[in-house]
Amino acid sequence: MEKRRVVFLDREALPDWLDFEALSVPHEFVFYPHTARDEVAARIQDADVVIVNKVKMDAQALQQAQHLDLIALAATGTDNVDLDACQRLGITVSNARDYASHTVPEHVFALMLALRRNLLAYRESVKAGRWQDSGQFCYFDFPVQDLAGTTLGIVGRGALGEAVAHLGRAFGMKVQFAARRDANAAAEDYTDFGHFLRSSDVISLHCPLNAQTRGMIGAAEFALMERKPLLINTARGGLVDEMALEHALQSGQISAAGFDVASQEPPDAGNPLMRLLKYPNFILTPHVAWSSHDAVSAMARQVIHNIEAFYRGQPRNVVAGPLG
Repeated sequence: MEKRRVVFLDREALPDWLDFEALSVPHEFVFYPHTARDEVAARIQDADVVIVNKVKMDAQALQQAQHLDLIALAATGTDNVDLDACQRLGITVSNARDYASHTVPEHVFALMLALRRNLLAYRESVKAGRWQDSGQFCYFDFPVQDLAGTTLGIVGRGALGEAVAHLGRAFGMKVQFAARRDANAAAEDYTDFGHFLRSSDVISLHCPLNAQTRGMIGAAEFALMERKPLLINTARGGLVDEMALEHALQSGQISAAGFDVASQEPPDAGNPLMRLLKYPNFILTPHVAWSSHDAVSAMARQVIHNIEAFYRGQPRNVVAGPLG
């Protein structure tokens, strides 16, 4: 087999400690720490395989890559790659799947518990001396709310949504899954989207970002949230209108929010999420819900296995491929 040129466009998107398994296919490996959008075309033009985490790959760059057979995503999400262009150009795209089925749900519940029990507010008040000033064994400045007996609403019923549901039931929560908001009638085991928004105490997002889901939670949706829920987003920032989120949190339409993602990553200083950090009922983490040692290692193994399977003629985890 001829030697394949394998180009990794954003190696610094993964931890320094990560070592990829040896690739059995004859190859030349080229690593770039990061790649700007205007550098993509030049860096992939002679590549047979491109490994990418978050770099945008549009049609203009892809059509200049005359040798490109495979894009191996070091992630599950595909919104950074023009899949239609890959289909037209005969480029196979494979992603990594289910490697984060423990780490993301655990992060969801870390955010959920911290916010429902006001851990940030209590920590800051203890630092400020409030415990000593109280003269009591405890004080009750901030509400503490249980998860048991509440309704957990989940958008997205893939592996992560189901894993979050499993943990929710273990905490004694009632679980409901949202039907597609454009559905005429809720399918069995799904809840009408409007009723879902009105009846959930906690909402957790676990769906892909695409044309149908972009901005799916905005001002109109926040206005329906009668139970003033806690909103958790560990999926994609673009699912939520961030200006509308800022208003919803400040006005009390929702009780709290925990986000691990932003519409632009990293967010600039003027992003509404950055302004919300002054409030104890908002937590923002830097897209690390997926990043436990075990999960990152499993994802890297999948990337290598996807490349090897492709060159065996048995492509796996395919999200786009040659037409016909």
